[in-house]
Amino acid sequence: MLRTNRSTVGGFFLAGRSMVWWPMGASLFASNIGSGHFVGLAGTGAASGIATAVFEWNALFLLLVLGWVFVPIYIKAGVMTMPEYLKKRFGGKRLQIYLSVLSLFICVALRISSDIFSGAIFIKLALGLDLYLAIIILLAITALYTITGGLASVIYTDTLQTIIMLIGSFILMGFAFSEVGGFDSFREKYMNAIPSIVEGDNLTISAKCYTPQPDSFHIFRDAVTGDIPWPGMIFGMTIVAAWYWCTDQVIVQRCLSGKDMSHVKAACIMCGYLKLLPMFLMVMPGMISRILYTDKVACVVPSECVKYCGVEIGCTNYAYPTMVLELMPDGLRGLMLSVMLASLMSSLTSIFNSASTLFTIDIYTKIRKKASEKELLIAGRLFIVVLIILSIVWVPLIQVAQNGQLFHYIESISSYLGPPIAAVFLLAIFCKRVNEQGAFWGLIIGLVIGLIRMIAEFAFGTGSCIAPSNCPKIICGVHYLYFAIILFFISVLVVLGISLMTKPIPDVHLYRLCWALRNSTEERIDLDAEEKREEEANDDDVEDSRGCFKKAYDLFCGLQRRGPKLTKEEEEVLKKKLTDTSEKPLWRTVVNINALLLLTVAIFVHGYFA
Repeated sequence: MLRTNRSTVGGFFLAGRSMVWWPMGASLFASNIGSGHFVGLAGTGAASGIATAVFEWNALFLLLVLGWVFVPIYIKAGVMTMPEYLKKRFGGKRLQIYLSVLSLFICVALRISSDIFSGAIFIKLALGLDLYLAIIILLAITALYTITGGLASVIYTDTLQTIIMLIGSFILMGFAFSEVGGFDSFREKYMNAIPSIVEGDNLTISAKCYTPQPDSFHIFRDAVTGDIPWPGMIFGMTIVAAWYWCTDQVIVQRCLSGKDMSHVKAACIMCGYLKLLPMFLMVMPGMISRILYTDKVACVVPSECVKYCGVEIGCTNYAYPTMVLELMPDGLRGLMLSVMLASLMSSLTSIFNSASTLFTIDIYTKIRKKASEKELLIAGRLFIVVLIILSIVWVPLIQVAQNGQLFHYIESISSYLGPPIAAVFLLAIFCKRVNEQGAFWGLIIGLVIGLIRMIAEFAFGTGSCIAPSNCPKIICGVHYLYFAIILFFISVLVVLGISLMTKPIPDVHLYRLCWALRNSTEERIDLDAEEKREEEANDDDVEDSRGCFKKAYDLFCGLQRRGPKLTKEEEEVLKKKLTDTSEKPLWRTVVNINALLLLTVAIFVHGYFA
């Protein structure tokens, strides 16, 4: 950590573009898989079978798109954050600020709070601690090493935690399958896992509320009545995944820190193979939990559910934590709990680091135009503290909005907020005719439509099998994956329509920012050229008169003095290194062959479980 160049913005936020493929691939996987996945995937698996694993498998295709299409453009553009790319591509400040604020909102509403909520379930079951005390201790440790370390420390801890997570969940999977007597017995027993109490509370409960679905072992489900309909799975899920994997700060920032393009592509392939595992490590153990603890996990009478987990809607979120505590022997139980906390902390550190990058580079530099490097690093670290306070305040909201299954909550919110962003980024890269006015109004109109649906669902509730929601059919009647498709196409039409009615951006501003001009060698005149941040030269010229305590503090926070200021030539060389996308022919061929192998594997697993 002391060697990782934390005292420059590029070093703290992008690990100095020196990362090799394997820690990067592990970090991509670890910053995606948090305790929300262990709780959410296993819970939805217990409730409705294997189809929820497709949310994970869908990423295999999008990771290849990320490594082969999006990252080369981002690197050639020389950007650190996604809003910064939009600003270079379209000019103006509106888009950059809009996207930064929205991304920070998504961080709190979706990522941090769902991870904290699922981590809290584990702590609550295991230690009997008060929920909030546990959360505060957890966040304090996490914040400490994000604030002091920067991205390189986040990537190295991610790698270690991925290894612990995989070993622990493999062991639990082994225990789970041996407990139910193998795969064939598991299929048969799951279909008969019906709770013993199915009447009570003066309710007439339909059999379909507590009987496992007939299509539990198929991933392609009915287009109208399925809980994850197949057209929504193929198209809607891909749109949401394109937003998450190709334009999300947390994910892209990992790839931008790669040593060269071959390392970035290899990291995407490695992460793709790891994404095959959640079906076997999370979804199936969740289904086994329903077999072993049917009355608790599959409870259907509200008073029974309250008795088991304090929630009327159902206790499927408790499928995985219950199994960890009941099935594992003592020493391994400790390992698994540390795995859960490790996965929670790795997700949170990734999010905190990326959110502070967004805030510092996209919002803070607008408020303080001449902020020095040192001031930016301090602002980024203070912002992490603010995020933590906000997240703790959000937790009660998620406890109330326990829409039965955490994973459907995560995916539905993503479907309401992600598609307009996916539309704008895709068009920004593939259609050079698109301009700032089109992109801005496409995002705004998409956001308004998405928020109408999201707020309606919060207001009326999403209902459960026993008590359907009374939200108007015209707003909530469409499955969220279909809603994502509709929202995406509305956004595309608005962006294209308004762009065609207004002036195009001249090519001189677009060299190496879109696909058609990606290999151009001409000099680009950035649309934001006139407002490039002035480096505060005098910050480096002050004589070093700090006391011992101040030097120690600066070292701890990565604010130590750097060497002499770079000359013009050295700056050019550094810039060239940061925007270089060349590859050695041998390694290019190796990663391309591996990408084809990964695609073949992805198509095979979809076909096998269809």
